[in-house]
Amino acid sequence: MQLGLIGLGKMGANMRQRIRNAGHEVVGYDPRPEVTDVPSLEALAEALSAPRTVWVMVPAGEPTRDTVRKLAEILEPGDLVIDGGNSRYTDDQVNAELLSGKGIGYLDCGVSGGVWGLENGYGLMVGGSDADVERALPIFDALRPEGVREDGFAHSGPVGAGHYAKMIHNGIEYGLMQAYGEGYDLLEAEPLIENVAGTLRAWSKGTVVRSWLLDLLVKALEEDPGLQEITGYTEDSGEGRWTVEEAIRHSVPAPVIAAALFARFQSRQDDSDTMKAVSALRNQFGGHAVRRAD
Repeated sequence: MQLGLIGLGKMGANMRQRIRNAGHEVVGYDPRPEVTDVPSLEALAEALSAPRTVWVMVPAGEPTRDTVRKLAEILEPGDLVIDGGNSRYTDDQVNAELLSGKGIGYLDCGVSGGVWGLENGYGLMVGGSDADVERALPIFDALRPEGVREDGFAHSGPVGAGHYAKMIHNGIEYGLMQAYGEGYDLLEAEPLIENVAGTLRAWSKGTVVRSWLLDLLVKALEEDPGLQEITGYTEDSGEGRWTVEEAIRHSVPAPVIAAALFARFQSRQDDSDTMKAVSALRNQFGGHAVRRAD
């Protein structure tokens, strides 16, 4: 099968290689001349036989929306666009309607696996029609982990369902990472624990808290004992925020995910106005000591 792939960053480039390894033809486009296969989106379309399938793997938001708008003018009726980035699910219906007006199909696909996907495969969550999913199934099979399809691929529902599922997946990821981080912090704080990294590694087989994320924490500590080479400043990509907003919209309690998101906000503060106010209030009502600024 042929595939056009737009966006050859860390994940996009690895996906191109994994799909090629499965025997498919991939024509990639990226603005960077050192990685692209063709010089333009128009050239990408010309290099593919109709009906075309084009996978978009660019940053979420306006970069993706702009790419879809351009494809609506370049592609032809019968072609298919797959947004495999981390777009917000509310963008999907807009994209689908724009392309549908040109006779072009649309799928949204949540992709999990990060930079390890080339070797291990990617978990895929897809939204769209049965016919469009069936058409792209050879590509999904190339990308997913080996083994039973249902263990790494789901047709989650209509347009929007794939990105919604990936959003919740990432919200869960926030909570898991926060729990591992807090456990690591407690182990480091206790003098009885003389081998923190070894303790975490011992959890990686047979225990109820074993996971790939734990394996990655063990790997990080092997590469940087004590994590001395980095700070705790932690960004968020947006999907944790969207998950919390969905929890509010549905009145679903999600305290762990919300706390994990807020912890990332706190990590970016050199000093906290919130805690300054709390300290001042304790001093005001109880005469409790405060630590004066230098």
